[in-house]
Amino acid sequence: MALKTRKIHQGDCLKLMRKIGDGTVDLVFADPPFNIGYEYDQYDDRQDDEKYLAWCREWIAEVHRVLSPTGTFWLAIGDEYAAELKVAAQREIGFTTRSWVIWYYTFGVNCKNKFSRSHAHLFHFVKDEKQFTFNADDPKIRVPSARALVYGDKRANPKGRLPDDTWILRPQDFQSDQYGFTPEQDTWYFSRVAGTFKERQGFHGCQMPEQLLGRIIRASSDEGDLVFDPFAGSGTTLAVAKKLGREWLGCELSEDYVEYATQRLSEVELNDALDGPADPIASAPSTRNGTTLESRNRRMAANKKQKTLIPDRVD
Repeated sequence: MALKTRKIHQGDCLKLMRKIGDGTVDLVFADPPFNIGYEYDQYDDRQDDEKYLAWCREWIAEVHRVLSPTGTFWLAIGDEYAAELKVAAQREIGFTTRSWVIWYYTFGVNCKNKFSRSHAHLFHFVKDEKQFTFNADDPKIRVPSARALVYGDKRANPKGRLPDDTWILRPQDFQSDQYGFTPEQDTWYFSRVAGTFKERQGFHGCQMPEQLLGRIIRASSDEGDLVFDPFAGSGTTLAVAKKLGREWLGCELSEDYVEYATQRLSEVELNDALDGPADPIASAPSTRNGTTLESRNRRMAANKKQKTLIPDRVD
């Protein structure tokens, strides 16, 4: 392999991927530009449809080539090209789809003349439909079953169950049992990395949550496997891979992003905790300048109780 691992290589991902040997990567996670006019540092996100789709077919074909025979490819994409890219990956390039995951979140862009978007698509592809890595027994990716949570049934598997294929990533104040989704339903529940969260890397606006990448990397790779991200951006995929004991490799077009993400990775150590709440139903990510709704309510209740215990001052 010509590209050195444990490094983010600056440049065009297509040119750089051609330097990676056939069948040498175990897991690829790609969160490419969505072609919706987002302001990137170097990339023009306003391409003609056919030009954009042709480019996607090229780099997805390279992903297929560099993956090991039992390798896995996860693709994050928006509504505009999800259908076309799924068909291209399956019918033209040769991937098999294991899951079509919906990642639901709030804090999306507020729209005036249509329903606000609050989801993205996560396609789980494998190179071989029968031989691939999927660590179904990893307790870090399992959730309590309805039999255990709702009904208290002693027959419930104490190890829990695998999550379903709709993942909820909600902000900290959307935790009501009345209105929110519960763990036994078909949701994955983490918090989207909003602008005020401590997890947020200030240099990059499109950042995946570490807990989401943690679930994918734990499920689809083993310790020591090589994880590759062709659009490294803020370096989240690679940071999580490093924390979880995987080898890692990335490409990124922007020189600035490479510099900042490389600095981020230099501060990451093996077995560091993943950023964000591991159990978002019971907890929520703190923010730089604020507090969670739950903690605020607790504080207000405590203050009210304290006032009732302290008698009025008598001069």
